[in-house]
Amino acid sequence: MSSILDHILTIPAVYVYLIVALLVFAEDAIFVGFVIPGETAAVIGGVDASRSHVSLTLMIVIVVVAAIAGDSVGFEIGKHLGPRVLEMRILQKHRTRLDKAQDFLARRGGWAVFLGRFVAFFRAVMPALAGIARMPYRRFLPFNALGGLVWGAGFVVLGYLAGNSYETVAKTAGRGTAIAVAVIVIVGVIIWRVRTHLHEKSTEKTAG
Repeated sequence: MSSILDHILTIPAVYVYLIVALLVFAEDAIFVGFVIPGETAAVIGGVDASRSHVSLTLMIVIVVVAAIAGDSVGFEIGKHLGPRVLEMRILQKHRTRLDKAQDFLARRGGWAVFLGRFVAFFRAVMPALAGIARMPYRRFLPFNALGGLVWGAGFVVLGYLAGNSYETVAKTAGRGTAIAVAVIVIVGVIIWRVRTHLHEKSTEKTAG
């Protein structure tokens, strides 16, 4: 992680903003999330801010705006292309999860758009599915904006805090302990994601 960030520090800040924004935007707009999750870019942006290479506030704004814009483009793609989107080769490999996402959207409506942002696969397809389902954009946008705000700010700040922890520990206790702290942070994120996913499944079963 440190070597990657050292390379990022040699890139002009404007390009860091641009790269992070494009990755977050493209995740939902053109399904890049199947390859590179936007949250990875958001976290790296936060870590870079912890190194004072970019502004934390500006990075949060850029990630949130890119997330909302990407979802909006994904929504329009689904709205105008309709069911043809579901026939895309990249989606055919995920038919079971795609069916679950459609069912979740049918049962939860706007809240599926919000909650979907916190699950990688749902985040990549939910905007398009909402467009296909002809959800009114005036209903889609508030849930999209709320999800983008919570998700974007949360993951950038998470990266910022993780970056600061890494630097502080590296200076006081050596590289080995710093790596241990980084691992703990990553494990904590994974546990949080798993618990969120299990809670959603439990909620779905209860509702069913």
